[in-house]
Amino acid sequence: MNPSAGSSQPVITYLNHETTVRSWLLTRDHKRIGVMFLVLVILALLLGGVFAMVLRIELLTPGPTIISAMTYNRMFTLHGVTMVWLFMIPAIPSAFGNFVLPIMLGAKDVAFPRLNLASVYIYVAGAGLTLFGMLWSGADTGWTFYTPYSTTSPTAVAPILLGVFVIGFSTIITGLNFITTVHTLRAPGMHWSRIPLFVWTIYGTAIIQVVATPVLGMVLLLVLFERVFGVGLFDPARGGDPVLFQHMFWFYSHPAVYIMVLPAMGVITEVVCAFSRKNIFGYKMIAASTFGIAFVGFFSWGHHMFVSGQSTFGSGVFGVLSMLVAIFTAIKIFNWVATMYGGSIDLRVPLLYVLGFIFLLMFGGMTGVAVATTSLDVHWHDTYFIVAHFHYIMVGSVLMAFLAALHYWWPKMFGRVYPERWSFLAASTIIFGFIVTFLPQFLLGNLGMPRRYYQYPAELQWLNVLSTAGASLLAFGFVLIGVYLLWSLRYGPVSTANPWGSKGYEWHSGSPPAPHNFTEAPRFEREVHDYTVPEAPRVY
Repeated sequence: MNPSAGSSQPVITYLNHETTVRSWLLTRDHKRIGVMFLVLVILALLLGGVFAMVLRIELLTPGPTIISAMTYNRMFTLHGVTMVWLFMIPAIPSAFGNFVLPIMLGAKDVAFPRLNLASVYIYVAGAGLTLFGMLWSGADTGWTFYTPYSTTSPTAVAPILLGVFVIGFSTIITGLNFITTVHTLRAPGMHWSRIPLFVWTIYGTAIIQVVATPVLGMVLLLVLFERVFGVGLFDPARGGDPVLFQHMFWFYSHPAVYIMVLPAMGVITEVVCAFSRKNIFGYKMIAASTFGIAFVGFFSWGHHMFVSGQSTFGSGVFGVLSMLVAIFTAIKIFNWVATMYGGSIDLRVPLLYVLGFIFLLMFGGMTGVAVATTSLDVHWHDTYFIVAHFHYIMVGSVLMAFLAALHYWWPKMFGRVYPERWSFLAASTIIFGFIVTFLPQFLLGNLGMPRRYYQYPAELQWLNVLSTAGASLLAFGFVLIGVYLLWSLRYGPVSTANPWGSKGYEWHSGSPPAPHNFTEAPRFEREVHDYTVPEAPRVY
């Protein structure tokens, strides 16, 4: 049956060919594993959002509002740990990368299906250890676990450290799987210049995952050893050097920024092409800029340490290298805008999130260039300006791309269509709510309000109230998305094979796809997103 001729729902799909709980828990199908990761990271997003709302409610007043000072410290730590390690790093690669990357390459599955399943359970084990630490007594070190406080804190830092360490193995396995899949399982006709740009970004991200994540694992283990055995590597009271921890931690954690952002940029490229009905402008430049960002990211970790005592020359070098990232990012932004320019724009919900992404990335990127200037960073360091910058450039970008991917590939994953009006309302609420939440924090930081503080001067209350109001809008938008997507799973109209009319390679399979993606071997004989070809892509 050719689903493009009528209903997209084939007789047998990956969703209905086996329906027992056991078939899901022991599956080696990359699509089901992608769905499992999607559920897990959405739960992590929900938990991190609850922690964030507690923080914003507490900051409604200058003094104590609903929680104690120690509880506040634990809450901002658990919010950061949950959002960074459990949501933002695995969100797009593990969920959408797992689901669509093999289909985009014309493969039946990833290179190592059993390891792919193992990565899910390793993630669950690490998340379980982290949640155990949260429930036991929490942690009050911040998500960065800065020494020497993390080695002496009376809270349950050890299980959270161990949980993040375990999650790192899931990240490494996923990266190895994607690299091998891209090299070995491309369909006939899929040469390197035809690889979709989403796959290029996942490939670049996988390299960072494999190279940088072991450094994080080593430094977390060293902190754990110092905490348990008192080995004295980072504690100055024992002859250690806390700045050494910062170097090791940021050598991973700055490239980790691009583990989060590069897949988001890949999503944006796919959506821009699909809803502009136009070939991507500057395919080679976008692919090359992906690796430029990944490469420079390994050499700019020191901009987190301008006030740690490093030399003026070292700070200057790290500042210049940090600004180079803006050049590669600007290449992508100019190419996205050039693709949309003169295109046949179809303003659907995924493209609305793309516009939100571009605004937040540009605004956050410009403030990033500012904080890469050492003289300015001295004033803004450890203030709410840094909190706002991080959330604009990281959280906002990842969230916008995650929601764009969720709405763009929802018919592909589940064969159902969500209500357009409700999704437009939710998207508008989330974009506006995000801007209202974090724009006042730039002003708070410029006025000198330190981050991670329980109290603040009364004259800063109006900005904190405005920020909390924006967070409430964000929460409403996410609740709305959850309601209509769950509704669509049961009551939503059945999707056609290619509801967006996209020329992306993943739409060569049914929506939802067959158990092994294709009923016959696909051949990709045209360029990716080639909208000069009038006919719709053939569904295999």
